[in-house]
Order: sequence, then structure tokens, then C-alpha cells
Amino acid sequence: MTFDVRRFDIYRKVPKDLTQPTYTGAFISICCCVFMLFLFLSELTGFIATEIVNELYVDDPDKDSGGKIEVSLNISLPNLHCDLVGLDIQDEMGRHEVGHIDNSMKVPLNSGFGCRFEGEFTINKVPGNFHVSTHSATAQPQNPDMTHIIHKLAFGEKLQVQHVQGAFNALGGADRLQSNALASHDYILKIVPTVYEDLSGKQRFSYQYTVANKEYVAYSHTGRIIPAIWFRYDLSPITVKYTERRQPIYRFITTICAIIGGTFTVAGIIDSCIFTASEAWKKIQIGKMS
Repeated sequence: MTFDVRRFDIYRKVPKDLTQPTYTGAFISICCCVFMLFLFLSELTGFIATEIVNELYVDDPDKDSGGKIEVSLNISLPNLHCDLVGLDIQDEMGRHEVGHIDNSMKVPLNSGFGCRFEGEFTINKVPGNFHVSTHSATAQPQNPDMTHIIHKLAFGEKLQVQHVQGAFNALGGADRLQSNALASHDYILKIVPTVYEDLSGKQRFSYQYTVANKEYVAYSHTGRIIPAIWFRYDLSPITVKYTERRQPIYRFITTICAIIGGTFTVAGIIDSCIFTASEAWKKIQIGKMS
């Protein structure tokens, strides 16, 4: 007795002369193919696209930084001469630096009557402040004008990711030109560590921050007004992590199979119902005629 492997065929073929094509079946088949093509393209787009997932946790993500944070500051003071502008840094670890000049540049504005300060420096990961003032000037001016525009204040690496919306430069564009010229400005910053991990697993470390500000007139012990622009910061223990992810290939294949199988099944049920109803209606009409 010969063994016929064809008996295991669960997809038995029906001879063409036993099938009946219909206009309704053709219409449903065309709609079915168009629908499957639409779903396939939608799933393919989702498979190719990169998904960004965010999470929160308590940790110091950049342990290799040596407890330092890079800061980039760009600020314009249109009514204060560059010889008077300086940057001072101090924190709770005992750092107190007056007139920081490393990696900084002063650009004269308004024919030398104003100044744009650009600087890059590091701060310790402890509460502290840095401020733009005239404290490092050789001779203090009588009425220093601290009206200003902040072009940039950013911490850590620069992140340019299309789908990540964050407060990485929350003070960028802050305009205080209409403020009291002799007023001091306090910007209270809450710095939030941020990690971005791409598909290759490479991590970039940056910092977002929230800000609140107040304006006031401060007097020294001699009664003189010595205004300054203060940036007082503290670090949040919460870290925000953004991770790039892509849909696994097995999930994409499973979804495509579900689309094809489900669409064919539902279309077959619809076609069968319409065909059965049509045949029943024809029999009713024939019965009426007889």
C-alpha cells in the first residue's frame, strides 16, 4: 500500500467549474485588497518609524562626569560696558569664584556701551548659584543697568531630537529690557537630569530645568545699589530617560498575518451572507411567478 502525503492537505482545491463568480464577490474582493493594502502600509510605517519611550527613576545617570555639569550661557546687556561685566560662581561645596574668565567671551554692543557675554563653564552637582554682575570690576559704576536678554542657558549635552519636547533652554528668549534698570533679577532653577538613549544603545546626558523669577532692588551695607542677575539652582533627584525603540520583526509579521487572515475571513462571511440572501430572494421571486 502506497502512502499518499496529499491526504494531509488541509487546503483542498475546488475545481473551477464548481465555483460561481459574482459581481458582488468581485466588488468585495477589490475592497478587501484595498483595505489590506492600507493596513499593511500603516503597519509598515509604524514598523520603520522609531518610537520614543520615556520613564522616570531616582538615580544619578552620569556617574562618569565627576560630579560636574556643563553650562552654556549667552546673555546680552545692552546698557552695560564689557569692562564691568563678570561672572561669579559659588556653591555649597565652598566654591566661590569671582570674575570667571575661562571659555568666555565678551562682545561689545551699541558702539561699546553694551555687552554680550558668552561663556561655557562647569558647576558642581550641589545647590549653588552663578550670577552676572559688576562684582569683579576694578571700579564699581554708580548706576549699573542690568536690563538684559537671555539668548541661551543650557546644561549638559545639546539634544536635537525631533520628537522630544523639553525645557532644555527654558530661559532662551527671556527679555528684561523694560525692567527697572537698577533692579536685581533672581532666576530660581530646578534642574532635572535627562538621558537620551538611541537604538544603538548610546546615551547622551543633558538637563532640563524649570524656572521661577523675581525682580527686586538690593542695597549693599553702604547703602549703594549693586544689582546682579542671579541664577540659583538645585538638582532634582528624579531622572527623565528617553529611549528609542523599534517594533520587533516578529510582532510586525504577526500583525500582517492577522490583517490578511482577519480581512479574508470577514470578507468571506460578508460575501457568503450576501450570496445566500440573493439566492433566497431569487427563489422567492421564482415562487411568486409560478
